[in-house]
Order: sequence, then structure tokens, then C-alpha cells
Amino acid sequence: MSFPGTLRHTAFVFLMAALASCTGPRGELGTEKNPIKLYFIPSVDAKMGDKAKAVKAYLESQTPYKFETAIPQSYVAVVEAFGTKRADIAAINTFGYIMANEKYGAEARIVFIRNGLETYKAQIVTKTDSPIKTLADLNGKKFAYVDPASTSGYLLPAKMFADRGIKPSETVFAKKHDNVITMIYQGQVDAGATFYSPADEQGIQDARRLVKTQYPDVEKQIRIVELTESIPNDPIIFRKDMPEEMKAKIVEAVLSYMQTQEGKAAFKDLYGVTEMKAVQDSAYDGVREMLRTLGKSATDLALKK
Repeated sequence: MSFPGTLRHTAFVFLMAALASCTGPRGELGTEKNPIKLYFIPSVDAKMGDKAKAVKAYLESQTPYKFETAIPQSYVAVVEAFGTKRADIAAINTFGYIMANEKYGAEARIVFIRNGLETYKAQIVTKTDSPIKTLADLNGKKFAYVDPASTSGYLLPAKMFADRGIKPSETVFAKKHDNVITMIYQGQVDAGATFYSPADEQGIQDARRLVKTQYPDVEKQIRIVELTESIPNDPIIFRKDMPEEMKAKIVEAVLSYMQTQEGKAAFKDLYGVTEMKAVQDSAYDGVREMLRTLGKSATDLALKK
């Protein structure tokens, strides 16, 4: 008989109707029902959530929109959130932006500035008493990168090596910038690549400072061989299909926040940022050219992790 099947069908219809009534329409983006989702890539600050809330509160006071903040586990999680429209805006690293742009068309609209610099470099480092004096001396040596998806710990130095025909005999991925420094300090590799930041009144600010507690003499024991070319700092990026008027209002609000004492303190604590400025996607074309030189896409390198 067909009666039991009819009951099952009727029950299914009622179940779907109930679910629909519970879910309801999400509403227009920027409203209470559908707030703008603002993601922050993780940093070392234990109180990052508090800073993110402060940014949210300011943006809501200066725009007609409602916001929701999130701090995923990694930049890859942020990138994929753009693909599922779970992220509308994100503060992300340079490599993550290139990947988000490649895969989902995300657009950079603001670039971070640190101590007057809107670009950064990588450094090639070795032991102070090493026979390695120039980049050419790295041929035939054991070399440590950070990670295939690290801009300063892989992309920048690999591009420089390709340009100059440098071929280490062996390469390893240390996973973290401080691990590269430690491996060099302990003699496990001949040289390596890490992020570079110029020294300030507090001393060295490049990756060597990360191990100063463990190795107080690291500045004397490890020296810089050469710096790479520069690329733009990390940006704040927007989902491609957000309304243009909405993007413009939010960019204006973020830049105005950086003019306040609260804003300066929040982004200084979050990412070491001292200023911001509007930026266009074309500023990152140099990074794409590096990838083309290596014959890779950002997604290719991320999959090697």
C-alpha cells in the first residue's frame, strides 16, 4: 500500500517547513541578522580578541553597519572563509592575500605600515664565523627555509636564488622563523632565510630577536649575509562582490580609526602597525611575478605545507 509512503512524504514536508521557519532570511549584509564578518589572522597577542572587539565597536559607531569578528586558527582558514562567504573582510598576511585573490577574487584595499615602511624584506643569515660571505657562497651548502607558504621565509629568497642561479646542496623547511635561527646557531644548517625588520632603539627586530632569551649572544653569533628585494606589507582585504559603497565607507572608517589613540594602540598590539594607507591590488603584482618566476601559484605552495 502507498499510505506509509504518503505519511513519510508529509512528515518530510513539515520538517523542511519547520527548518525554514527557524532559519528565516539572513537579511541584507551589514544588518543584525547578517553582520559583516571581519576576520583577523592570528598573532602572538594573547588578548587579540579584546583588540578585535575594540575595532568592531569603532566601525559600528562610524558606519551604518553591524559587524562580527572572528580569529581562525590560520591564514588558510581565513582564505577558505572567503570561498564560502563566511568572511567579508580580513586582516591577512601578504601570501594569504595572493592566495585569496587567486582563488576567490578578494581585493586588497588597505596596507599596513610599520615604522614608516609599507614594504618588507627577507634576510639570508649565517654564523658569524662562517666562510659564507656572499650569496654565491651558498652554492653547495645546506640551507633552511621557513615554510613553502612563507613570503619572507621562502618566496623572497627562492626568487632571489632563481635570479642569481644559487643552488644549495640541500634545503629543509624549519616551519618557524625562530627554528631557522636555532638551526643555524646549533650548526645544523649552513645558512637560512627569515623575515627582516630594521633595528630600532630597542635593538634588533629581525628573526634573531625571537631566540634572544634562549641565546643571549645570538646577535654576535649570527650575521646577515644579504637582504632580498622588498614587497608590500600585509593588507586588509575585502570579498570581491561586496557593494562598492560599503567597501568605501569601511575603508574610510578603518583609516580614521588609525588616527585615534585607541586605534593606534589596538593595531600596534595586534600587528605592530604604526600607520595605514589605501592600496590597490596592483601593488602586489611584484609578488605575483615572483611566483611566476618560480613556476608556482600561491595555492601550489600552500599545498606543499
